[in-house]
Amino acid sequence: MTDTIDPKNWFITGTSRGFGRAFAQAALDRGDRVAATARNVSALADLAAAFPETLVPLALDVTDADAARSAVADAEDRLGRLDVVVNNAGYGHFGAVEEVTDAELRDQLEANLFGALHVTQAALPGMRERGHGHIVQVSSIGGIGAFANLGAYHASKWALEALSESLAVEVARFGIAVTLVEPGGYATDWSGASARHSNPLGAYDPMRAEAAARRSAQAPGDPTAAAQALLEIVDADKPPLRVLFGAQAPGIVRSIYERRLTEWDAWSELSARAHASVTN
Repeated sequence: MTDTIDPKNWFITGTSRGFGRAFAQAALDRGDRVAATARNVSALADLAAAFPETLVPLALDVTDADAARSAVADAEDRLGRLDVVVNNAGYGHFGAVEEVTDAELRDQLEANLFGALHVTQAALPGMRERGHGHIVQVSSIGGIGAFANLGAYHASKWALEALSESLAVEVARFGIAVTLVEPGGYATDWSGASARHSNPLGAYDPMRAEAAARRSAQAPGDPTAAAQALLEIVDADKPPLRVLFGAQAPGIVRSIYERRLTEWDAWSELSARAHASVTN
């Protein structure tokens, strides 16, 4: 960590509630300046009143690439530069794979994947020119493993993980860091008002009940604690490419990788046979 931290300029999407609101609040509370986006900027009225000199509220639907470019340009013009870009906007789609429609999957990818891509691409030229910047992608433990009833959501987050890992390699030479934040369960409305649901098929009702029971059994994390953790990450001299958020997340992810390694090992002889034909 650096001994003294200069105030940073942030661009954060999806700040009307949840993680985005907590991230914006934490940055503003410590004296940073924040360009905060939401579909409806009236949701930011309280923050604007509390931080009239350091908050730049911007209306943005991240699925609109032109709007993303315009919002980033506006933020750079009003703040002078962007040090940290946090792609947080998105939602969870619930539905078994058999239930999900093409349109639902496309909408999920537009919000969770293409939205992050639009904002990232808009911010990169300025960061490259300055030789400095940090892109933070809010992913999920659902970007590492997959669970029932969330196939569309997982597809969006797995794609975001891959895109961002490639991005990290590409932009490191320009002094730009990339971090994938991978939260476990938190006390946000991710599975509530902001979620979308496919039309259910009765055959999957038991699966839905089991998934809901597992979620309710977990103690959710506090978004304000996550926000303080994010401040540490963006202040670090060498921020991580990936970081798990939540006390339960490391154990969940460890078990995912243990199962994968065990299965790959169990089939390793077949893997070798698949490399070349055996000749006598």
